[in-house]
Formats: sequence, structure tokens, C-alpha cells
Amino acid sequence: MKKCFITLGLLLASLSYAQKNTEQKIDALLQKMTLEEKVGQLNQYTNDANPTGPLVINPNKEKEIKEGKLGSMLNVMGADRTRKYQELAMQSRMKIPLLFGLDVIHGYKITFPLPLAEAASWDLPLIEQSARIAATEAAASGVHWTFAPMVDIARDPRWGRVMEGAGEDTFLGSKIAYARVKGFQGNQLGDVTSVMACAKHFVGYGAAVGGRDYNSVDMSNRMLWETYLPPFKATVDAGVATFMNSFNDLNGIPATANAYLQRDILKGKWKFDGFIVSDWSSINEMIAHGYAKDSKDAAAKALLAGNDMDMESSAYRNYLVELVREGKVPETVVDDAVRRILRKKFELGLFDNPYKYCDLKRQEKALNNLEHAKVAREMAAKSIVLLKNEQNILPLSKDLKTIAFIGPMVKPKRNNHGFWAVDLKEVDSSYIVSQWEGLERKVGKNTKLLYAKGCDIEGNNRSGFEEAIAVAKQSDVVIVSIGERHDMSGEAKSRSNIHLPGIQEEFIQELQKTGKPIVILINAGRPLIFNWIADNMPTIVYTWWLGSEAGNAIADILFGDYNPSGKLPMTFPRDEGQIPLYYNHFSTGRPSKDDNDVVYKSTYIDLPSSPKFAFGYGLSYTTFSYTDLKLSSDKMKSNEQLSISFTLTNSGKYMGEEVVQLYLKDRFGSVVRPVKELKGFQKVKLNPGEQKTITFTIDNELLSFYNDQLQWISEPGTFDIMIGSSSQDIRLQSSFELMPN
Repeated sequence: MKKCFITLGLLLASLSYAQKNTEQKIDALLQKMTLEEKVGQLNQYTNDANPTGPLVINPNKEKEIKEGKLGSMLNVMGADRTRKYQELAMQSRMKIPLLFGLDVIHGYKITFPLPLAEAASWDLPLIEQSARIAATEAAASGVHWTFAPMVDIARDPRWGRVMEGAGEDTFLGSKIAYARVKGFQGNQLGDVTSVMACAKHFVGYGAAVGGRDYNSVDMSNRMLWETYLPPFKATVDAGVATFMNSFNDLNGIPATANAYLQRDILKGKWKFDGFIVSDWSSINEMIAHGYAKDSKDAAAKALLAGNDMDMESSAYRNYLVELVREGKVPETVVDDAVRRILRKKFELGLFDNPYKYCDLKRQEKALNNLEHAKVAREMAAKSIVLLKNEQNILPLSKDLKTIAFIGPMVKPKRNNHGFWAVDLKEVDSSYIVSQWEGLERKVGKNTKLLYAKGCDIEGNNRSGFEEAIAVAKQSDVVIVSIGERHDMSGEAKSRSNIHLPGIQEEFIQELQKTGKPIVILINAGRPLIFNWIADNMPTIVYTWWLGSEAGNAIADILFGDYNPSGKLPMTFPRDEGQIPLYYNHFSTGRPSKDDNDVVYKSTYIDLPSSPKFAFGYGLSYTTFSYTDLKLSSDKMKSNEQLSISFTLTNSGKYMGEEVVQLYLKDRFGSVVRPVKELKGFQKVKLNPGEQKTITFTIDNELLSFYNDQLQWISEPGTFDIMIGSSSQDIRLQSSFELMPN
């Protein structure tokens, strides 16, 4: 034990020395740099070939790199391409290397499920592993920095970027945010299998009014601190290297120039020592906000508020030198921003070897690692949510004589990638497994597969109905793959109508008339509304967009080689009129007991208040029973802990995984508290008949909240314990008292 302490002490001393040495190197570098070179480090341009925002061509880009007037580029990928630009940077006077950033959102070459789909797995180690693989592939291709994870809490499925986050819940979102940062960054920055992560969008972007992208956000500070900030704090705790601010204004101040967020909270209270990058041209967009009179004014406001790097607006490039010389921006503020960026370049090891990430052999090996596809397949299978299986049609037998696989999603390949997939022009789509190919590989040799498209995703062309119905009539079972187009969810993809698009639901109604058993697969990047299908079809599988291994994973689920275990990370509404809809809402003075309790209650007169599918919901081919709830005590003090245990039994006939969920409710408080809050979960695998004792520990942190003075406190009183399979399906309940110390 003594030897361990000595080793740990030496390690800490070594790290402290390395950090001190790095700061000394930065000091020496800053003393040699001109003001123009310092400002250059704060600029980021895109590669013209792969824009991810409104593009303004800069014909002087290469010249400015040679002059040391650029600190970073985005949308440059490939070991050879990044080397080309890095060689230009090495021609500059100070020879400061460039940073290369890219939106590696859910995979690089091997694409994993959309982040929202991954969140449905509730599998933190696997989520971390998917980010680790994405980082390995990206870093081998010359990328230093990913603009992920997006950790915005989102409670409005009309907002297209829900696909990019972890859903509506702060507790789950914070755990996933931490896991993703750890996955991207690995053991330490500078490892050639790691990339810098970027927590975005700071903050409140997911609460855009009307679910309309880039729109304003207005919320109380208590809501900000209790709901929207914790996932960002989790990324700081995980050691995240960078932050990106958001397009929106928050309570009237654009996030890009919000000193309260960037200086007071992030760099002040949280002591974040990385750097903040603007979102694409968000500095100049403050002019349209009506917050800055021109680009020069926007540059001053952004930097003074704490925004370090300017992505694509050129406001810093054009005006910061002038602003410093006019005395409107202190050079010390510029120095602090530059220091933060240089620190990360040192930590990445770029000053020792600017080309350490530009290795063609490593790139070739990483992009052709077959193990990556295996993990992607597992991740995809665990992301699928079984919504209905009333007639136990699933799992299918591999000995079925004839299967009809019908729908617009069956044969396309790249659609499975979903939005924000990296477009690698140097590789074809042969590594992407279509849903048809996945099924074809899975069935027995005596099974006949039939295909018909049936209808398009959008439009009202019914000409394919007749063929599809004829094919369905020849089969023993019909599998129909429908949903939204892969690019109907994502940035700038807000939708006022999130019903299943086109005539797909009508098409299902016609297929139902055949009397054949039908399995519905729904591909989407967000919660959709499909009420007729939900009410009338007995078997529904929500597949999201699953990535490169979609076809194999879907086949694994359909035939029972993997028992579905996904749980919804967002509430599915019945209608857009319910939005925003989330499980952990406050109670009102006139709460409704259920959908029938409507007289002078907080309800609609034309629609139930309950969701179509609740947060945390998801079925399995097996069943689980929850019994024997025990508390270590019915009382605890704030400096104590309380243990909760129960027995989980696989009471069905298939091996399966259950996500057991712990919810708490603070019955009375100095401010109104949610009707329930997720405070713990475990994913547990059990064989048929197997039992396991599950234990949760309650401490004061789980019972605390922000009061009306923004103090993080707990208050003595009664807390209800709810344990179940979803936020609605509560199996065990009890309560305990938090006592005064």
C-alpha cells in the first residue's frame, strides 16, 4: 500500500511539473508573438469542400496560414490533407501548428447510431466505447478535435437537433455526457487514438422557443442551473478540452457574448481551463440578433465575454488588432484566449511533432479495423426499442418459409447513417449493411425473401401499393420498414409536424387488410407521432437510424439473437399540441389523476395529457419481476446514506437485459419540485429464472436542488421512492424521511 502511495505521489508530481513546464513555454511563446500573430490563433476557417454552415470563400486562406494568421481549420480530414495544411503552418514565423476540427458526432468511417439512439441503450460503458472508436478513427485521419458531444437537454421533438443529444433528462444526460467525453479523449490528450472533445451548445439551445432551430431561449435561472447546466458540468468533471457556445440568446443576451455563462460560470465557478469556440459565424450573427451594431462591435463583445476562438465569422481577424490598439479590448484578454488555445496544442503534442496525427499507415489500419464494426453492431442492437409485441410475433423463426420485407427504407444504404455522418469520399458504401442485406444474411437457406418498396417516404404516390400487397399475401410474415428521411432530423431540420411523413401510415392500413402478421420498423432521428399504427398494429420496433451496422443489428433483434433492451430517452407525444412534454414536470394546484380526470383540472378538452410512450419505456422478449423492496432505514440525515435494495427476476423464457430505474419525489419543498426525478439506473442481464439483488445508494447530493436563491441545498422532509421499468411503469414504492442534522 505504501508503495502505491509513493507511486501515486511521483505521478502527481510529474504531472504538476509537466503542467508548469507547459505554462512556461506558453509564456515564452506569447512574449515573442506579435499582436497580429496572437489574433491569428483565435481564427478558425473551414475547408471550402466540406462546409457545415453558410460558406464564405476566403481566397487568401493559404497565404494567411503561412503568415501565422490562422489557429485552426475545420472540415479537413485525411492524414494527407491535414499534413498539407500543417506544412503551410510550419512556414510561418512562429511555426505554431494548426488544430483540425470536425463534427465527429456518431462515428467517423464506422457510423454508430445517432446519439439519441445510443442514449436509448442506457449502456454507459458501450456509449463510451463507441466514442473511443470514433476518436481512434478520426485521430488516425489527422483530426485533433471533434465538435461533440452535444449535451443540450431537449424536451421538444420538433427541434431537429434532438437526434444529436441524449434526450430530456438531466440525470441520464449528465451520465452520458461524461461517458462520451471520456470516450473521445481517452486516457489523456496527446495519445494518437484520442481527440479533444467539445461540450456544446453552451447553453439552453435545446429549449429554443417553438422547437425552431436558432431561436431565442427564455427561462428562469433556477431552471438553467437545475436542468440545463448539469450535463455541461459533467463534461468539465470529465476533463473536457473545449466548449462551444450556442446560437441562441439566453434571456436576451446571445450566448456568444454572455459573460455570465462564459466567464462567471464556466471559467470562474467551474475553473474550466480549456477554450471556448463560437458556433459557425455566431459572432457576426449577433448583428441580426440586434445585440451588436456591426462586426467590430460583435468581436469586442464576444471576446470580452469569454469567447476565445471565432469560427468562420472573421470578426476577430478583421477587427481585434484594431480594437486592442484603440484600447477597447485589453491585450491581456487576447493573451488569455491565446494561452488557452496554445495549451491544448501543447497537450496534444503538436509542438513536438506537428504531423503526429498525419500517418497514412495508421489511418489505413484504423479505418479497416473489423472490431469497430462488431462494436457498432452491438451498439445498434442495444439502441433499438421494442414498443409493442402484443401477439409475440417476435422473435421470428429462422425457418419461416416466406418473409416479405417491404418499405422505402429496406434497400437504401447511406440512409442508415442518419444526419451528421462523416462523408468520406475516399471510401464507398460497401461497408454499410442495408436492412435487406442484414435480413438476407440472417434467414435460413430454405427461407424465401420477397421485396416491394410500396411507397415513398414523402409524397402521395400510391402506385406501389398493389405490388406490395401482392407480395405481402405470398408471405408468412410481413416486415415493413418506414419512417422519416435520414436528413429530416438534424441541424436546421425543425418540423412543425412530426407525424409519420407522407402516406406511409395509409400504406400500413392497406397492408393490414391482408390479415398477415406484420412487424413495423420505424426509422427516425426523433420521436415521431404515428397514432394509428400505435393503436392498431401489434408489433412495433423503433430502430432510429442505427449507422453502418443497421441491417445486421435489426436482423439480430428480429430473430432473437439479441433480446431488445432499449428504453426511450425522450417522451413520445400523442400530438404536437402537447409539446413540450416530459416526465419530470412540476405538479399544479389542480393535477389530474389520469386521462379521465378532466373537470377543472390541468388537462386538454380534446386530447389526453398522458404521452403515447413514456420516458424510460421499452419492452423485452422476456419479462422481469420486481420484489422484496428493502430500505436500510426509513430515516437519514444529510451526512448519511440510505441503501435501497430489491430482487429482480427474469420471469420469462429468454435471456434479457432490464434497465431498472430509480425515481425520487420530494413531497414538499420551499420551491415546487418535480412529480418524480430519475436518480439512478442499472442495466442488468439475467438468464431465464435468474434472480439478482439490485442496490441503490441515496445520499444528500441526490436529494439536493436549487432553491429560489440559487443555493444548492436539501431540505428535511418526506421523499417517495419509485422503482420500475419506466417513468410510468413503477413496480415498487416506499418512502423515507430526511431528518435535520
